[in-house]
Amino acid sequence: MFEILMFLFENYMDGSIILKLDNESIMVELEKIGFERYAINRALGWLDGLIQVQTAVLAGPKLTPHSIRHYTTEESDRLSTEGRGFLMYLEQIGILDPITREIVIDRIMAFDTKEVFLGRIKWVVLMVLFNQPEKKSALSLLQAMILADAFDVLH
Repeated sequence: MFEILMFLFENYMDGSIILKLDNESIMVELEKIGFERYAINRALGWLDGLIQVQTAVLAGPKLTPHSIRHYTTEESDRLSTEGRGFLMYLEQIGILDPITREIVIDRIMAFDTKEVFLGRIKWVVLMVLFNQPEKKSALSLLQAMILADAFDVLH
Protein backbone atom coordinates (compact mmCIF):
# COMPACT_ATOMS: atom_id res chain seq x y z
CA MET A 1 0.00 0.00 0.00
CA PHE A 2 2.75 2.46 0.91
CA GLU A 3 4.43 2.07 -2.48
CA ILE A 4 1.14 2.96 -4.17
CA LEU A 5 0.75 6.06 -1.99
CA MET A 6 4.26 7.16 -2.91
CA PHE A 7 3.56 6.53 -6.60
CA LEU A 8 0.33 8.53 -6.43
CA PHE A 9 2.00 11.33 -4.49
CA GLU A 10 4.83 11.59 -6.99
CA ASN A 11 2.71 11.25 -10.15
CA TYR A 12 -0.83 12.48 -9.55
CA MET A 13 -1.04 14.95 -6.69
CA ASP A 14 -1.53 18.48 -7.91
CA GLY A 15 -1.81 20.90 -4.99
CA SER A 16 -4.58 19.00 -3.23
CA ILE A 17 -5.64 15.51 -2.36
CA ILE A 18 -7.90 15.45 -5.41
CA LEU A 19 -6.22 13.28 -7.99
CA LYS A 20 -6.09 14.34 -11.63
CA LEU A 21 -8.00 11.23 -12.75
CA ASP A 22 -11.04 9.50 -11.29
CA ASN A 23 -10.49 6.51 -9.00
CA GLU A 24 -11.48 3.97 -11.67
CA SER A 25 -8.96 5.37 -14.18
CA ILE A 26 -6.28 5.34 -11.50
CA MET A 27 -7.24 1.76 -10.58
CA VAL A 28 -6.84 0.60 -14.20
CA GLU A 29 -3.52 2.40 -14.63
CA LEU A 30 -2.10 1.09 -11.35
CA GLU A 31 -3.15 -2.47 -12.24
CA LYS A 32 -1.35 -2.10 -15.60
CA ILE A 33 1.79 -1.09 -13.71
CA GLY A 34 1.48 -4.25 -11.63
CA PHE A 35 -0.13 -3.19 -8.36
CA GLU A 36 -2.79 -5.49 -6.93
CA ARG A 37 -6.40 -4.29 -6.72
CA TYR A 38 -6.58 -4.95 -2.97
CA ALA A 39 -3.52 -2.77 -2.30
CA ILE A 40 -4.84 -0.06 -4.63
CA ASN A 41 -8.17 0.01 -2.76
CA ARG A 42 -6.31 0.26 0.56
CA ALA A 43 -4.21 3.18 -0.72
CA LEU A 44 -7.25 5.04 -2.06
CA GLY A 45 -9.02 4.35 1.25
CA TRP A 46 -6.01 5.78 3.10
CA LEU A 47 -6.32 8.98 1.04
CA ASP A 48 -10.07 9.16 1.73
CA GLY A 49 -9.26 8.70 5.42
CA LEU A 50 -6.87 11.66 5.23
CA ILE A 51 -9.71 13.92 4.13
CA GLN A 52 -12.04 12.54 6.81
CA VAL A 53 -9.56 12.91 9.67
CA GLN A 54 -8.67 16.46 8.64
CA THR A 55 -12.33 17.40 8.79
CA ALA A 56 -12.82 15.65 12.15
CA VAL A 57 -9.71 17.13 13.79
CA LEU A 58 -10.51 20.64 12.59
CA ALA A 59 -14.08 20.34 13.90
CA GLY A 60 -12.95 18.89 17.25
CA PRO A 61 -11.68 20.62 20.36
CA LYS A 62 -8.97 23.20 19.85
CA LEU A 63 -5.46 21.95 20.54
CA THR A 64 -2.98 24.43 21.94
CA PRO A 65 0.76 24.52 21.22
CA HIS A 66 1.36 23.99 24.94
CA SER A 67 -0.45 20.68 25.08
CA ILE A 68 1.50 17.50 25.70
CA ARG A 69 0.82 14.44 23.56
CA HIS A 70 0.57 11.15 25.43
CA TYR A 71 0.70 8.13 23.15
CA THR A 72 -1.51 5.10 23.64
CA THR A 73 0.13 1.68 23.93
CA GLU A 74 -0.88 0.86 20.36
CA GLU A 75 0.56 4.15 19.08
CA SER A 76 3.80 3.55 21.02
CA ASP A 77 4.06 0.08 19.52
CA ARG A 78 3.57 1.40 16.00
CA LEU A 79 5.71 4.55 16.36
CA SER A 80 9.25 3.89 17.53
CA THR A 81 10.90 6.19 20.06
CA GLU A 82 12.79 7.68 17.12
CA GLY A 83 9.54 8.32 15.26
CA ARG A 84 7.84 9.95 18.25
CA GLY A 85 10.94 12.05 18.83
CA PHE A 86 10.92 13.15 15.20
CA LEU A 87 7.29 14.27 15.44
CA MET A 88 8.07 16.19 18.64
CA TYR A 89 11.07 17.81 16.94
CA LEU A 90 8.90 18.88 13.99
CA GLU A 91 6.49 20.49 16.44
CA GLN A 92 9.27 22.27 18.29
CA ILE A 93 10.65 23.84 15.11
CA GLY A 94 7.19 24.82 13.84
CA ILE A 95 6.75 22.39 10.96
CA LEU A 96 3.88 20.60 12.70
CA ASP A 97 1.24 22.11 14.90
CA PRO A 98 -0.87 19.99 17.28
CA ILE A 99 -3.67 19.61 14.71
CA THR A 100 -1.36 18.49 11.92
CA ARG A 101 0.44 16.17 14.35
CA GLU A 102 -2.85 14.42 15.13
CA ILE A 103 -3.59 14.00 11.44
CA VAL A 104 -0.12 12.52 10.88
CA ILE A 105 -0.52 10.10 13.80
CA ASP A 106 -3.94 8.99 12.54
CA ARG A 107 -2.59 8.30 9.05
CA ILE A 108 0.41 6.41 10.48
CA MET A 109 -1.95 4.27 12.53
CA ALA A 110 -3.95 3.54 9.35
CA PHE A 111 -1.03 1.54 7.90
CA ASP A 112 -1.31 -2.21 8.15
CA THR A 113 2.24 -2.72 9.44
CA LYS A 114 3.31 -3.46 12.98
CA GLU A 115 5.90 -0.67 13.16
CA VAL A 116 6.23 2.38 10.94
CA PHE A 117 9.82 3.45 10.44
CA LEU A 118 11.18 6.98 10.28
CA GLY A 119 11.44 7.12 6.50
CA ARG A 120 7.74 6.37 6.12
CA ILE A 121 6.85 8.82 8.88
CA LYS A 122 8.63 11.54 6.90
CA TRP A 123 6.61 10.66 3.81
CA VAL A 124 3.35 10.73 5.76
CA VAL A 125 4.21 14.18 7.11
CA LEU A 126 4.98 15.33 3.55
CA MET A 127 1.65 13.99 2.25
CA VAL A 128 -0.31 15.59 5.10
CA LEU A 129 1.42 18.97 4.71
CA PHE A 130 1.02 18.82 0.93
CA ASN A 131 -2.71 18.49 1.43
CA GLN A 132 -2.85 21.68 3.51
CA PRO A 133 -2.23 24.76 1.34
CA GLU A 134 -1.78 26.98 4.41
CA LYS A 135 1.23 24.84 5.41
CA LYS A 136 3.35 25.55 2.30
CA SER A 137 6.23 27.08 4.27
CA ALA A 138 6.28 24.09 6.65
CA LEU A 139 6.23 21.76 3.65
CA SER A 140 9.20 23.59 2.11
CA LEU A 141 11.16 23.35 5.37
CA LEU A 142 10.51 19.63 5.66
CA GLN A 143 11.44 18.99 2.04
CA ALA A 144 14.72 20.89 2.58
CA MET A 145 15.41 18.81 5.73
CA ILE A 146 14.78 15.53 3.94
CA LEU A 147 16.96 16.53 0.99
CA ALA A 148 19.75 17.64 3.35
CA ASP A 149 19.56 14.25 5.11
CA ALA A 150 19.69 12.46 1.76
CA PHE A 151 22.81 14.37 0.72
CA ASP A 152 24.46 13.66 4.11
CA VAL A 153 23.96 9.94 3.48
CA LEU A 154 25.69 10.25 0.11
CA HIS A 155 28.86 11.75 1.62
